[in-house]
Amino acid sequence: MLLQIIKRELRRITSRKIYIVMMLIVPLGFTFFFLNLMNEGLPLKIPVGMVDMDHTSLSRQVGRALNASELIDISAAPQDFHEAMRQVKSGETYGFFYIPREFQKQSLSGETPTLSFYSNMTIFVPGSLSFKGFKTIAVTTSGGIVKTTLVGLGVGENLAGSLLQPVVIRSHPLNNPWLNYSIYLSQSFIPCLLALVVLLMTVFSICQEKKAGTSVEWLAMAKGNMAVALLGKLLPQTVIFTIVGVTMQAIMFGFMHFPMNCHPLNMIFAMLLLVMASQAFATFIAEMLPNLRIGMSIVSLTGILCFSVAGFSFPVEKMYGGVAIFSYLVPIRYYFLIYIDQALNGIPFYYSRFYYIALLAFLLLPVLGLRRLAKQLAHPVYVA
Repeated sequence: MLLQIIKRELRRITSRKIYIVMMLIVPLGFTFFFLNLMNEGLPLKIPVGMVDMDHTSLSRQVGRALNASELIDISAAPQDFHEAMRQVKSGETYGFFYIPREFQKQSLSGETPTLSFYSNMTIFVPGSLSFKGFKTIAVTTSGGIVKTTLVGLGVGENLAGSLLQPVVIRSHPLNNPWLNYSIYLSQSFIPCLLALVVLLMTVFSICQEKKAGTSVEWLAMAKGNMAVALLGKLLPQTVIFTIVGVTMQAIMFGFMHFPMNCHPLNMIFAMLLLVMASQAFATFIAEMLPNLRIGMSIVSLTGILCFSVAGFSFPVEKMYGGVAIFSYLVPIRYYFLIYIDQALNGIPFYYSRFYYIALLAFLLLPVLGLRRLAKQLAHPVYVA
């Protein structure tokens, strides 16, 4: 009985191009595209502008220091504030550095000139990197001016340096000392896309049976047992998606040499649970809304929101309460936490046990609507 349903599902998968494209080509294609996009690890030479209203040797020195930074590239030289702001708004630059008039004169006379910089934080990564580059140069410049002033007043050069920086900070980033964005983003966005594809294909394969009127035959092969029918239908997809997911992991951990500070089986098990939990979540949606169009819309919206609310690009702890709660209602959040704990930080498996249990708990969701789905599929009436 179960074997017959599995064979039937394999025939459906191999006979329709949409299954091949969505289950193999899209996930693997996106993996290579995203890894190639993030090959540098960190966006460098963000295009910015510099407004130099002083045109002195000191302002030109600041400009050379800005251009020497690995984070930013002075690609524009607007003549005033308004032109610089127009370039930022039009997307030509991601920010600009503003040097006021009489900057050198005020600096050498012991006054306090103001250096201003503006970063476009609408696009978070280039905006934050340009802000970091601007701030570094501004602090370095102000420190150099103060040191020059102190030395001019008779303070020793070493004493002036110690007054400006009494504590020397040595930074040693753990587990990602290269500050490689790809190590963080690729391991979240790529599995999240796989989870989105799993959601879509699970709802499609279940609701398509009702739309095409083949659900009666499907249930008859399972002798009316909805659990067996679902198991036979989803098991081949589980195997295929898990193989694809493990292939993604092999590319990132093996070929790209991303940190792997745990046993490989820990992440392989997490990938298997992610696929199964996503299937269970999608099955629950199909049970509650056994309509192909509505079900696909719901899982599409849910999957897309996962990129924002699962904590990849913004800390869940800083989100509004309602949004933060939603982040724990999707399987990808727990896979992401497992990756951080196991592969990146390498903490003992025991401390990640609740995340694995949470993924296992998703497998209970389909039980809640089995009878409802069985009734819908036994008497298929598709409403477009």
